[in-house]
Amino acid sequence: MAFGFFKSLIHKFSGRPVDWDELEEALIRADLGVPMSMRILNALQTREDVASLTAETVVAVAREEILKVLSRDTLMMRPLASKPKVILVVGVNGTGKTTSTAKLANLLKKKGHSVMLAAADTFRAAAIEQLDIWAQRIGCEIIKGQYNSDPAAICHDAYQAADSRNVEFLICDTAGRLHTKVNLMGELNKIQRILARCAPSAPEERLLVVDATTGGNALVQAREFHQAVNLTGLIVTKLDGSGKGGCVVAIQNELGIPTRFIGTGEKFDDFAFFESRLFVDQML
Repeated sequence: MAFGFFKSLIHKFSGRPVDWDELEEALIRADLGVPMSMRILNALQTREDVASLTAETVVAVAREEILKVLSRDTLMMRPLASKPKVILVVGVNGTGKTTSTAKLANLLKKKGHSVMLAAADTFRAAAIEQLDIWAQRIGCEIIKGQYNSDPAAICHDAYQAADSRNVEFLICDTAGRLHTKVNLMGELNKIQRILARCAPSAPEERLLVVDATTGGNALVQAREFHQAVNLTGLIVTKLDGSGKGGCVVAIQNELGIPTRFIGTGEKFDDFAFFESRLFVDQML
């Protein structure tokens, strides 16, 4: 959903009756998904004043329905009482996964938490070095291995290190993988199984990084990764002035996966907890 989407609706329907086919197309093209678009249309068409709807009313109802779907804000991530909380970061290639991992570590550090990184992307060229540089910049420990080594073993070793050093959060950066590759998705299951041997609840968080500009394809990715690792949330990148965000609503509505963090730019601090009302306001 392009920022300014609601303004475009007001401009499109101002001073004339609502064209239902045109509105339906606009909602779907905004990556809200068919079910969410139908929900908004139904809310509008069942109003008593349906014959005299204004563009402003259309926007107000769309805002209300979207806010009903979006999860309540969780502007914190609490550590566990006596062991590391493991955050497994997954996604396809090119979504900004490693950078998002580092930005998340930085955010948690700023909240006063201790953080360790696990460089479990042993496939992409320079991925380990990239995360190592970020770790030095953030000031947190990193556990890493050799290229083409077993990522599950690295996550296991990282957990043991984090546990022995009383680290609150262990963030595991995994290799980017196409959601259509069964063997690569199976590798994520192996990582989960190995971590569960360290602690039955690990990994407690399984976050999918999606690029907001990919639109409806983000929903497809979320569906496949959710089936593989039972996602607990999203990190949505590229939600800047030229970005799109309708996929956030579609994924929450259709899969029940909340957006937990958003990346809004290239700077290191352009990363924050997701706030639903602020998100909707930025659509205006």
